[in-house]
Amino acid sequence: MVYNKFCITSSLEKESAKDMENATKKPYYITTAIAYTSGKPHIGNTYEAVLADAIARFKRKEGYDVFFQTGTDEHGQKIEDKAKAAGVTPKQYVDKVAGEIRGIWDLMDTSYDKFIRTTDEAHEAQVAKIFKKFYDQGDIYKGYYEGMYCTPCESFWTESQLTDGKCPDCGREVRPAKEEAYFFKMGKYADRLIEHINAHPEFIQPVSRKNEMMNNFLLKGLQDLCVSRTSFTWGIPVEFDKKHVVYVWLDALSNYITGLGYDADGASGELYKKYWPADLHLIGKDIIRFHTIYWPIFLMALGEPLPKQIFGHPWLLQGEGKMSKSKGNVIYADDLARLFGVDAVRFFVLHEMPFDNDGQISWELVAERYNSELANVLGNLVSRTVAMIVKYFGGAVEKGLAAEEAPDAEFKETVAGAAAKVRAKADSLHIADAITEIFTLFRRANKYIDETMPWALAKDESKKARLNDVLYNLSEAIQIGASLLDSFMSATSAKILAAFNGRERSLDECGRFGLSQTVSVTPAPALFARIDFKALEPEIEKICEAQKAAASAGNPTAAATAASAGNPTEGKAGAFAGGSGASAAASKSEEPAAGAGGEETTEISIDDFAKVRLQVGEIVACEKVPKSSKLLHETVKFGNEIRSVVSGIAKHYTPEEMVGKKVVFVTNLKPVKLCGILSEGMILAAEDEDGTLSLVVSDKDGLKSGAAIR
Repeated sequence: MVYNKFCITSSLEKESAKDMENATKKPYYITTAIAYTSGKPHIGNTYEAVLADAIARFKRKEGYDVFFQTGTDEHGQKIEDKAKAAGVTPKQYVDKVAGEIRGIWDLMDTSYDKFIRTTDEAHEAQVAKIFKKFYDQGDIYKGYYEGMYCTPCESFWTESQLTDGKCPDCGREVRPAKEEAYFFKMGKYADRLIEHINAHPEFIQPVSRKNEMMNNFLLKGLQDLCVSRTSFTWGIPVEFDKKHVVYVWLDALSNYITGLGYDADGASGELYKKYWPADLHLIGKDIIRFHTIYWPIFLMALGEPLPKQIFGHPWLLQGEGKMSKSKGNVIYADDLARLFGVDAVRFFVLHEMPFDNDGQISWELVAERYNSELANVLGNLVSRTVAMIVKYFGGAVEKGLAAEEAPDAEFKETVAGAAAKVRAKADSLHIADAITEIFTLFRRANKYIDETMPWALAKDESKKARLNDVLYNLSEAIQIGASLLDSFMSATSAKILAAFNGRERSLDECGRFGLSQTVSVTPAPALFARIDFKALEPEIEKICEAQKAAASAGNPTAAATAASAGNPTEGKAGAFAGGSGASAAASKSEEPAAGAGGEETTEISIDDFAKVRLQVGEIVACEKVPKSSKLLHETVKFGNEIRSVVSGIAKHYTPEEMVGKKVVFVTNLKPVKLCGILSEGMILAAEDEDGTLSLVVSDKDGLKSGAAIR
């Protein structure tokens, strides 16, 4: 919020003053990746929009003229397939999903200036122009693509690029594909890009992402990039070759300039001239390659400047893995907001995400942080202070009625110094640390209450002035903290300032303690009343069951996971919380376990053997363990019990082969975690001297799962 220094009486004069003020501000352009309209975005996707909003708001507070753009990516084969399955046109499908995405962004109080859609006419027209420009200047040529294609990622891969025969990005199945396509000559600009990255160490952040792109892609040499498709029609047509549509990445990445009014013919609008190059592209680490290699090269080919910085933020994980609709373990922002409130959700995702490492989210963790930070630290501080000002002074206190006492000086210094610390953290994109600095201020204020004991001062009439000063100091600290909090929790900041009949302070003002001569308070309901998590559990269970049911409808793995509801070892949000040993064919290091051949063994008694519980288990779902070439994750039914088991047999059995098998398991081993997945049993298998492995299976089709081996 900006407060004018002049008395302006007419609305026209106000607008004129605002224009003049903006004209003197330094522009700042920030974007998110545009959300793919294949379905509703989960909280991990939403985190990016909230993070960008926090940065945009803080930059505005610093005095920048900010333009914040987000939006939706709406073309491609996946959309075409989903629309066909739903019985609607692709445009009807994306209209619905794009509206849902925008609704969630609005719900989460994101202050974007433009919401772009790749189906916008202006965007489509410019992408067609960009494609033609590349072709005319020799950057694009026609050829044929033959390789392995991942439909969800809309990416082609060579056999050598696959991970265990599957897509290296998402781990899903790929299929052979051959089709006519146009290709972009990536190698033509690779050396220029390498030089730019080396000359601008801030270009890709964090540094780990830069190293990954340089070592794994650029320095190894770039292959030409497929930039058109003929196997589907839902895309932007290539003007001079109508059977082709522009491939998704050339289409989607261009939004960062088309949204500003870029024109490939040289007639770009004022917004583009003002805000480009972008100050910050904020994107998830999983698409860093497209933004730090493809996008800069496209810009070089256009003759346009490169963005100043691309930040690949980490993931927000549920439990031990990435949230996935196919697993049925997705948490959505609107569900969280309904149970905890929008600002509580904003606080959690912004505060709990490290700068360079993945963060964790669960229903329990959100509730825990809500109570410990928002209710105990902030809410209690505001409630106590307002209540004491009302009780002891009828709702108003004044500045400096008595001589300063300990620990006043240190307290004031700490409060006034918070703004510089918050600014330093926010400017380096360490948003979680910036919020920590604000809550350090609030914690110091709570400690100040304990140190000064206002309730004791109130008992001594001679200490009335001292009591006034203590409460005044607290009110100043709270208002400064609330003003700093505005970029991250705007609604909460406004409520706090309203309770103290104050206004949002600028960053400079936050660095000066004692701006108010008097403070009057207005009692209000508690900001964050403590939550009884047990009272929320029934509603959370409903949400989780609905998620799993929806996922199971089209995904056998998710269906099996849903069947585990009611297992006492299962986490509240659907992830297995128990675990056990690896399979008999694999140790923790994923190496085959020693067989009977040649290895000296220790004899055991029949009593020792009797301690081992062997049961027949039916495998109802199975999937590869990400980033492992040897492990499978099975969902196993033992009678009415469902368990999660990790087995080192991926080189001998496919997940599809495993489903439906009745196999012998050790079921009383201590749970262990393998590759981040908790395992609750050990599958039995035999291995000969040639390395051939065979599972120990039941030869009676009618034998029920859960049967004991005697």
